[in-house]
Amino acid sequence: MSRRLTLLNMGLRAIAKTYLRRVTDPLAARRQFERDAQLLFRTPPGALFLPDRLTPTLSASWVSAGPVRLRPVVLYLHGGAYVAGSARTHRAMLARLSRLAGVRACLPNYRLAPEAPFPAAFEDAEDAYLALIARGYAPRDIVIGGDSAGGGLALALIGALCRAGTPPRAGFVFSPWSDLDLRSPSLRENAASDPILPVERITELRDIYLAGGAPTDVRASPVYAAFPSCPPVQIQASDSEILRDDARRMARHLIREGADVSLQTWPDTPHVWQMFDGWIPEARQALQLTADFLRAVLGEDQATGRVNRSGDS
Repeated sequence: MSRRLTLLNMGLRAIAKTYLRRVTDPLAARRQFERDAQLLFRTPPGALFLPDRLTPTLSASWVSAGPVRLRPVVLYLHGGAYVAGSARTHRAMLARLSRLAGVRACLPNYRLAPEAPFPAAFEDAEDAYLALIARGYAPRDIVIGGDSAGGGLALALIGALCRAGTPPRAGFVFSPWSDLDLRSPSLRENAASDPILPVERITELRDIYLAGGAPTDVRASPVYAAFPSCPPVQIQASDSEILRDDARRMARHLIREGADVSLQTWPDTPHVWQMFDGWIPEARQALQLTADFLRAVLGEDQATGRVNRSGDS
């Protein structure tokens, strides 16, 4: 563990985890996440953020940094426990991944609870994918990614597309929340070691999002979903976080479904540590592996070039 990671964990445990234990208003947590993102997450030089509207009610941001290939795109679903997060909170990390992988990303601002509970987030994720298809992208042009709740959402979308016979090119997720039925042993085993997520709030957050929906609904908990003809999937998680076993169980489930799965775990890193690229070397290592995965699944046969302001090729 690097010295920087040790200091980061100390700061997260003292400040972020304490705050998340105490905050009771999801809207306040949302506003705080937006403020923190502006202060903490470093945007790389040359990053380009282009606003767009995928549907009349669904806005998005196209993110790139440096030369990118024209055709493939990462459809990325941000985390935030379904109550917080946006394209703004995650665009710095995706810009850094874009620079490493030579591919651009589309980050939709899907609806959040409590204003828009389940299945609103899934419906918006599905609409974002269909909007890309309507613009001329083929399923093989699209890689679906996400982190935390957005990681679960990404996997749920991949599962639905597999069942529809239109799987995307690949998928990758960081610390996915894949079981809203909360059956993973690490919720108990890592309650103390997780430097940021307070496990005592997870049932409350789950219930705010589901609003009476079934926790085993495959649109919320992809660990229970079928994935016929699933494309390659990369999963990264921390051995210390409470969602460790959501990642492990998801990997085992996808392997049983016949998928080619890469499960990569790090010791002592916080939840979605990839967002701290520019601060800790462990974040760069994880993003570089993800970039290598994207280059491998997309191949090197597509030209690089500039994108126009609408986000279309």
